[in-house]
Amino acid sequence: MEKELTQFIRNNKISLFEPSTLNKESKEENIFKTNDAKSIYKKVITNICGNFCFDNTSNILKFFSITTNPETIKSRQEFFKTIPKNLDNSFLKQISKPKPFWKPKYDILVVTENESTFLLLKNLNCPVQYLTSPHDVSELEKYEIVQIIDCEEFERVLENLPQSIFLKSMDEVYLERYVEILSGWKKNIELLQKNAENLSPETNKIILEFSKLLCLLEDPQSKIITRAQAEDALEKINESISEKIKEITVSGDSLFKMLSKGKFSPEIEQIVEKEIEKTSFPEEIFTKSIPVQIDEPEFENITKRQSSDEFTNTALAIKKYSNELKELPKNLKELSNHLLILDFKAGISKFIKNSENFPTISAKMAMTNSQNLFLNQAQPITFHLDEKDKCSILTGANSGGKTTLLEHILQLISLFQIGLPVSGTLETPLFSEIYYFAKNKGAANKGAFENLLTQLSKIQPGKQTLILADEIESVTEPGVAGNIIKATAEYFASKGCYLVIATHLGKHINENLPQSSRIDGIEAKGLDETFNLIVNHNPVLGKLANSTPELIIERMSKSNKDIDFFKYLYESMKKEK
Repeated sequence: MEKELTQFIRNNKISLFEPSTLNKESKEENIFKTNDAKSIYKKVITNICGNFCFDNTSNILKFFSITTNPETIKSRQEFFKTIPKNLDNSFLKQISKPKPFWKPKYDILVVTENESTFLLLKNLNCPVQYLTSPHDVSELEKYEIVQIIDCEEFERVLENLPQSIFLKSMDEVYLERYVEILSGWKKNIELLQKNAENLSPETNKIILEFSKLLCLLEDPQSKIITRAQAEDALEKINESISEKIKEITVSGDSLFKMLSKGKFSPEIEQIVEKEIEKTSFPEEIFTKSIPVQIDEPEFENITKRQSSDEFTNTALAIKKYSNELKELPKNLKELSNHLLILDFKAGISKFIKNSENFPTISAKMAMTNSQNLFLNQAQPITFHLDEKDKCSILTGANSGGKTTLLEHILQLISLFQIGLPVSGTLETPLFSEIYYFAKNKGAANKGAFENLLTQLSKIQPGKQTLILADEIESVTEPGVAGNIIKATAEYFASKGCYLVIATHLGKHINENLPQSSRIDGIEAKGLDETFNLIVNHNPVLGKLANSTPELIIERMSKSNKDIDFFKYLYESMKKEK
């Protein structure tokens, strides 16, 4: 699947730093039929993306958009199983957007006599001149580097220019632009070299090719030999020779031959040569004598030649690596792809580190010991619906976890139909239509009630339909809300849908429970020492739980002792009880 991922990145032009053209809206999100359901799905995606270092890595998740194809889910699960545990992508946070710093330190110009070549070079933003006369050629003397292509008439004259470089093809023209690009990547390349153990062999191979080119970024001035550098090297050479000669024994016969012929023994000559070779300087600038000295005429010739050839040498070095430089843009794209995939796999590795079980397709919907993604230190939840009980009328205290359970179910289904594992275990039908009606935060009114009924009427019921509703009674009068919930549950359950309806009207509904429905309760047992509700967030299946408003009032009374209204209300509730 990694090959398909790479192709997906290429097709959608996803890069490390440039904005992607990939459509932000995913068609596969259409299984979520309400905005509330889409909102939870997007929250899951945001949670996953929090483990990536690059912003654009999140685009790769589009490849794993929600699917209803069981074979696709299975192949994705197999891929995610292959991702190693504890993959490290933390060092990728130090990868920065390239900022080229290298510019040629010489005036460079490309010249040609061919008009079509001239136009092509202009389009490449190369510094180019079209030669038409000898005067044009004479003007070239002020440039430090002159690159020549497609010139026949002035070829011989141009050959006399010491700064001229003849090129055979357009591919070799103004390669300096690639060196500029390389300079922007220098720090990133060095960072990746230090983290080679975290990279794939293919990535390290690309990095190795780049590292070979880094020599082109070195300042030519640093390579010019100065008098001070030569004298410093000379001192070290003579000190080392002196120490090594002390270690050898010279016979009287050998000493006589050296004095009579003025020639060192092979052993001493070898010591002198090796010590000179150890320096980074040309051997010619040192005399092979004892003590070693600077060969003044040779030193002067070399330094003059280095100064005059400085810019030409740089240009020739660039030309030497022309094949590698021409491949630079393509290799950078490949490196970008590799790093995006590494970031994706490492981010997924972090996300699923506590989620080792892959959901399975089943006729029932059952979660066991599953923890909510959106909560810290979440309590493991176990809950199920099956062919007998297709609808749960979920009751319980305010702030007890009814809404959280509905969102938890949506999380699990999102992860399953992306292909990812979950915490605990999950068996579920492969849903193709999911409706979530979140708690209404406005006042009850005719418009809200009619809007809800209209949305319910558009549901295409069936075994692949899931309906989650949170306190839908809030949009109409309490007297009829219970009957509406009962009728809604009965209608959709009879059509094969799975439903979870969170409500405070459990007592009324329980008196005449709809077919294929079950009453479930999340119970609050009291308040702890800090006046927080003591709640077992696991629903007790088949048991009605009270909303316990008196506990809420008690909590507000004890945590706001200076407010008389809460105290009065709490005392009044105690008397009624």
